[in-house]
Amino acid sequence: MTWKRTNLGEVVSADRGLIQTGPFGSQLHQSDYTPEGTPVIMPTDISDGRVSADRIAFVSEQTADRMSRHKLRPRTIVLPRRGDITKRAFIRDDQDGWLCGSGCLKIEVQETEILPEFLYYYMDQHEVTQWLDQHAVGSTMLNLSAGIVTQMPVRYPEKKEQETIASILSAYDELMENNRRRMALLENAARLLYQEWFVRLRFPGHDHTPITHGLPQGWDKMSLEELCCEGDGIQTGPFGRQLHQSDYTVDGVPVVMPKDIIDFRISVEGIARIPEDLADKLGRHRMNPGDIVYGRRGDIGRRAFISRRQDGWFCGTGCLRIRPNPEAIDPRYLFDNLGSPDTAGTIANRAKGSTMLNLSAGALKSVPVLRAPRILQEAYAEQAEPIADMIETLALQNQKLRAARDLLLPKLMSGAIEV
Repeated sequence: MTWKRTNLGEVVSADRGLIQTGPFGSQLHQSDYTPEGTPVIMPTDISDGRVSADRIAFVSEQTADRMSRHKLRPRTIVLPRRGDITKRAFIRDDQDGWLCGSGCLKIEVQETEILPEFLYYYMDQHEVTQWLDQHAVGSTMLNLSAGIVTQMPVRYPEKKEQETIASILSAYDELMENNRRRMALLENAARLLYQEWFVRLRFPGHDHTPITHGLPQGWDKMSLEELCCEGDGIQTGPFGRQLHQSDYTVDGVPVVMPKDIIDFRISVEGIARIPEDLADKLGRHRMNPGDIVYGRRGDIGRRAFISRRQDGWFCGTGCLRIRPNPEAIDPRYLFDNLGSPDTAGTIANRAKGSTMLNLSAGALKSVPVLRAPRILQEAYAEQAEPIADMIETLALQNQKLRAARDLLLPKLMSGAIEV
């Protein structure tokens, strides 16, 4: 099998394609964003090789039409041009017409020379992400330009072999996407159950429960601090001076950072680790089943529930660890309560900072939490826990599928496995 060697700019030019950065800040202002409309893909929306629409921003259709050159077509590759520049996403049919945001860059090819699916997987190789890292500019935050990406080395076989390689690898991604869809349905079922019982107050027995001072009888409000374990119930992760870049290792105890909290779960793709002895030395930051890890800077509101599988994992810099007192409140009920409109809104309003929002442990302590009677909390947890376990099982399957695909990818891309 013969492979051609060139750079991405040469391929895109021969393919009548395009490498283009998203709009500059002077073209797209904060005031242009709207509650609904055309989605705008930012670097934070790119995870696991796809676009997550959970927190995506929108602009009006008129604004999107004004910026039509930044609209995305299916099978386009989008990557961040600042920050974590090694991520990328493949635009699906249902994302046709979405906008490439200010912090992103898009790559379009027309299949004359190279298939977009093949290029997408090619860019997942360690040697490619390493090249992008090494050639990006900036000391505090890495930045890519269209010019830098143009120079990226590319190696590819004939189109028939490209199709076969992409087909083999995409089979893993399709299985993972099916699992994600199942997870989304399960999450929505749990969310609807919580809203029905504790937001709309249509809980079992609500017809016969009198309302007193705006609350159903037997319900109360307590501060988050009162519902957590005494002493270390709400605690920030270690400061930078306690945990240095040189402390991280290939193996060891996973360290949960805000970037690892995706779709209310912990993603282990790219998660940092520290040695066991260091984790023990900083033991107050290790997490127990039932704890809640909460992002305290940037995208306020990211959170994940710590299960038995994550027992002993480490709450990293940039996160808060919340440890509920199980005698005061059911941990699963509290986790979902933190995402309710009232509680989430209160927490978001307490974050400080102009360039990047920050949340302190002190700001969380007095957050009021609506507490249902214990029997209702336990009835809810009895239904929500099996759903959460199934979601975690599917997430674990995806981790194994991803690991298998990642082992196969370099062998296919090097030609070590004939196709």
